[in-house]
Amino acid sequence: MAKLRIGVLYDYWWDEDEERDGDRPRPKRQVADDDIQKIYETLKEVGHNPIYVRLDGTADCLKELADSEADLIFNLVESFGGNDGYDTNVAAYLELLGRHFTGAGSHGLYLAQDKALAKKIFQFHGIHTPYFATVFRGRTEHAHDISFPVIVKPAREDGSIGIQFGAVCGSIKELMERIDYIHAQFDSPALIEEYIEGREFYVAVIGNERAEALPVVELDLSKLPKGTPKIAGTEVKWEEDTEAYKITKPFFPKDLDEELTTRLQQTAVQAFQALELRDYGRIDFRVASDGTVHVLEVNPNPHLLPGAEFAMAALESGREYPQLISGIVELAMARYGNGGRPPSP
Repeated sequence: MAKLRIGVLYDYWWDEDEERDGDRPRPKRQVADDDIQKIYETLKEVGHNPIYVRLDGTADCLKELADSEADLIFNLVESFGGNDGYDTNVAAYLELLGRHFTGAGSHGLYLAQDKALAKKIFQFHGIHTPYFATVFRGRTEHAHDISFPVIVKPAREDGSIGIQFGAVCGSIKELMERIDYIHAQFDSPALIEEYIEGREFYVAVIGNERAEALPVVELDLSKLPKGTPKIAGTEVKWEEDTEAYKITKPFFPKDLDEELTTRLQQTAVQAFQALELRDYGRIDFRVASDGTVHVLEVNPNPHLLPGAEFAMAALESGREYPQLISGIVELAMARYGNGGRPPSP
């Protein structure tokens, strides 16, 4: 591929409620800075000309983005001004500008972020997902006949935001308290989902018309203390100082038979396509004791650090890290092969 000028687009903002640095609030990011630098350095290593493009949640940064000159935007944005729901709006803004960018378009991001809507789409396509109900301030918006235990989540957040060990409820009292927490903290409908006891698997998908599922990764939750729900909540994913974070690690399971592996990979591609994702994504599963494969969540534009599940699976499939990053660039550019005009979102 010819040398490209690639804008590495990331979110960065000032949090007025956090500790201050002199007269200014300290800068905050939703994603670790390491991923930005690693992708920037890798793009340079494979022969491209990367530049940093920062969104700090202001109108000025949107103008700067519109004025920036790049052949492609490598989109690492997860929020705008600290609002996690606005990554969809950033993608829509790029589409309005006619810019070429990696990963999901605004439509795919919206479908994946609205968990209840995504589950309805899965059901339409015959993809099994745990039964659920949605409740918002006294109104039930959708309800299957589900029984305890259940897990309660914000209906429109990702990255395990709002999901702690206390999200698993075994009584009406616990359920009511958790719904109240979701409404108060996120001003969002609460997604009440049947809790599936079982093993947790992640399947990375790369590609577009010929999307490919990569080797299956499992998250080892077996070492969590007795009585602790076996879920990948914020304690497991983000709180590095907790024991839960330190003892739960992703690995490649050796005991999966070919039939289950094939089902996981085929279902991952189906879910990726059902939500109209692009270039790369990760699908999270629970496999129940009876062998039923449940799609928990679809993650557009997942983290690409070398130690993250997506890059692990890519390496296991034979893709070194530079090949993975350059491959995502090539996939994105190929989508814009119709005379430089972006396709519909």
